[in-house]
Amino acid sequence: MSTVNRRTVLALAASSLAPTAFAQAQEWAPSRPVRIIVPIVGSTNDVVARLVAPKLQEALGQPVIVENKPGAGGNIGADMVAKAAPDGHTLLVGYNGPLAINPTLFDKMPYDPVKDLQPLTLAVRAPQYLVVNPASGITSLQDLVAKAKAQPNRFSYASIAVGSASHLTMEMLKSAAGINLVHVPYKGSGQAVTDLLAGNVQMGFFVPGNVQQFVKEGRLRLLASSGAKRFHGTPDVPTLAESGYKDFEATSWIGFLTTANTPRPIVDRYHRELVKILTSPDTSARLRDMEFEVVANTPEQFSAWIKSEIGRWGQVIKATGAKAE
Repeated sequence: MSTVNRRTVLALAASSLAPTAFAQAQEWAPSRPVRIIVPIVGSTNDVVARLVAPKLQEALGQPVIVENKPGAGGNIGADMVAKAAPDGHTLLVGYNGPLAINPTLFDKMPYDPVKDLQPLTLAVRAPQYLVVNPASGITSLQDLVAKAKAQPNRFSYASIAVGSASHLTMEMLKSAAGINLVHVPYKGSGQAVTDLLAGNVQMGFFVPGNVQQFVKEGRLRLLASSGAKRFHGTPDVPTLAESGYKDFEATSWIGFLTTANTPRPIVDRYHRELVKILTSPDTSARLRDMEFEVVANTPEQFSAWIKSEIGRWGQVIKATGAKAE
């Protein structure tokens, strides 16, 4: 090969690599620590955030700090992210409450979950377990309904927060079954489950990760699940839909978001890294152990999901007459 031809080939090869090298050089990265805001305490939201944070820190090359900012059914933490600078340094671990339920449940909202937040990916979703304290004497779903009808407001239920799926799913059951129960809201699942175990409240809806160990130990009794189909881990436990409550389905979900108007390169980087983490063998196995379905979808798909959930939970709230307390 002549010297001229060799130079031409090398030049062409270099030019073909240049766009890739330039793109890699221009890839966005944070310039200071990243905060992941969890708008609730002691919940599976917190577990998901702390599973992801170390791997995200490794990928981004900056510290990633998880901060719990509970209150107002998740609105306080979500509002912090909605009002943060759109520079990629503040993320939200969002769930049904502050993203899909509260817009209807609360008369006034400090932010618009559709306009003020930028979805990154819907991480996981799961139906819920209806559990009771065995000391309540309740042995089945049918027994629960019969006892609640015989003694209106005698029994109380815990929820992880006002406006959470934990709250609204029980309101759905109350409406469907024609029963009255006293709502006792908490700031996260930790104290809610503790009080349920102590017998201070008699029942509640929780994602499996919050209660499955206590069910195995016999400290809680599992009556039903709120999914469209039975859990693979508890095939003998019926769904509410097959227990006489037609079309009853309520799903809890957790996703990652950031502030609206965040530049697309930042959104794309986070989406790519989060999907990689969520679908990695160790993380996905841990999430499946908690009875979560890993979703890891696109920002556009998560955005559409939030909008559809606002409509669905809005119908539930209006039908049950539930209000923020």
